[in-house]
Amino acid sequence: MKLTITIVLSLLIGKLFAQEMAGPYAPPAGQIGTAAIHKDSSIIIDWATNAIIERGWQNIADTSLGKTTAGNDTSATDKSGINGVVSLGDGGTATLTFNGKIFDGPGADFAVFENSFDGLFLELAFVEVSSDGVNFFRFDAVSLTDTSVQVPSFGTLDATELYNLAGKYKAQYGAPFDLNELAGTPGLDVNSISHIRVIDVVGNINEPYATYDSQNNPVNDPWNTVFPTGGFDLDAIGVINFTSTSVEELNNEIILSIYPNPSSDIVYFKFKKQGNYTYQMVNLSGQQVANGVLDSQISISQLEAGIYFLQVYSENDFTVQKIIKQ
Repeated sequence: MKLTITIVLSLLIGKLFAQEMAGPYAPPAGQIGTAAIHKDSSIIIDWATNAIIERGWQNIADTSLGKTTAGNDTSATDKSGINGVVSLGDGGTATLTFNGKIFDGPGADFAVFENSFDGLFLELAFVEVSSDGVNFFRFDAVSLTDTSVQVPSFGTLDATELYNLAGKYKAQYGAPFDLNELAGTPGLDVNSISHIRVIDVVGNINEPYATYDSQNNPVNDPWNTVFPTGGFDLDAIGVINFTSTSVEELNNEIILSIYPNPSSDIVYFKFKKQGNYTYQMVNLSGQQVANGVLDSQISISQLEAGIYFLQVYSENDFTVQKIIKQ
């Protein structure tokens, strides 16, 4: 009996101690007060449509091991759980675009999904947004994880000690981000966000490899993860407050087909009738990126990966077609 009482008391003391040591931020998915957003939540109305991945190293301190290889540019697009994940590696990045613009509405405006299997082994990333595709601005992230000892390769983290860091929740649950936190930032229109960038935090707490949160704390997460699936594993980005890009085709008697689309180089056209056609191409921000006379093909090799709108004109007709550059 004495042994049983001792064990029960030890468990109670341990539980109380854990509660006392818990951080001030939202707890893991499934717990009271969590901010996690499930992939099937009705508040998510769309998903990223395009991604550009810049791989990081399997071990930033030993680049001879090479970069991560798991996943590809399409893995981070579409709904969480559809296309797998892409592993960013130490310091790797993913820049994502959407078929429309994200705006600052009530509550969270978008959510970033990782693939943690238990909500304890967490690989983290900073999140930045842009309204012009050039200038990116980072959410103020906070990591209160102890930095006196490096979290080992398969160590665990406490979600209540993490804020505005993607990856704090288990698979199928997204970490929310509220654009209102960036309102008033010069050079950023929080009601017209076109790009989201996810940046692996590395996780090493020592110079020269440490990365820092908004309070100048080294962000401590499992390191090193010396395998092709190392670093932040981006699953998807779901958007909540979002306006889809509307394309109105007026009297489209011009184009019969466009192929291949998506394309990385040449796009070919078949016309319904012969004629003299001109075009201009704009990006999601409405900036013109190309123009000229339209024959049976155009090259888009010089463009960055993403979604563009091809506006085609003849003497009497006009049409707009979506072009996707891989």
